Amino acid sequence: MAVTRIVANIGTDRVESAKAFYADVLEMTVAMDLGWIVTFATNAPTSPQISVAAEGGSGTPVPDISIEVDNLDEVYRRMVAAGFRVEYGPAIEPWGVKRFYVRDPFGRLINVLVHG
Repeated sequence: MAVTRIVANIGTDRVESAKAFYADVLEMTVAMDLGWIVTFATNAPTSPQISVAAEGGSGTPVPDISIEVDNLDEVYRRMVAAGFRVEYGPAIEPWGVKRFYVRDPFGRLINVLVHG
């Protein structure tokens, strides 16, 4: 047996609000939309992961979701332009990532990062 996908599920009564954050800004595609649930995906050839943490690193809280991107500066610019509130960073961390924290439309803390 192999785990092939990890999906974080966020409960909300404003499902449509997710499209501005996940599809428009992060350019994820809608893989499924049943009205009451929308699943966003990418075609990136990455392996599924899940992390268990006591803190988020550098004295930050543990984020609800970590999203790795290929151009952090561009995503940061788009988040700010779209009016999403950045709560931390951008910061270059001692373990080799550059990242920032932002809240999605449902109040979830999102760690947006790039390696190296």
